[in-house]
Amino acid sequence: MDNHTHEKAFESRKKAVASSWHAVGGAVVAMAVLGGCAAGSAARNDQDLVAERAQQRWNLLAKGDFAGAYAYMSPSGRGLVKQDAYVGMLRRDFWTGAKVGKVECPTKEACEVEVLVEYKHRGLPMQSPVREKWVREGSNWWFVLER
Repeated sequence: MDNHTHEKAFESRKKAVASSWHAVGGAVVAMAVLGGCAAGSAARNDQDLVAERAQQRWNLLAKGDFAGAYAYMSPSGRGLVKQDAYVGMLRRDFWTGAKVGKVECPTKEACEVEVLVEYKHRGLPMQSPVREKWVREGSNWWFVLER
């Protein structure tokens, strides 16, 4: 091979590498832009956050993890009702499931949640609507125990 052929081959490889890097750079920019859009759309509203936390709490209750459910109680509520007392007022093997429905937040600090609770009564499967209150304390939403 003469020098001219080597130079042509070198220039051809150089262009291919540059083109590859350009494509990679474009892909990286596209992913960053799409990632930014996804992050923007991932920002959820208060109703979504409360619905998610309420569903998590009810899933724990249905599994009998009352200590786990207690962790969703508002900090001020936990100051009034200790974990042992909370666990003591709940019935084991009672709830079988729950589905969080409508969430309304009349203020930025308080929401009401409708939950369709599934349970057993005398061995028969039953459902009953329950209405709960949730409040924002600090940067999170918390269940309010009403007695």
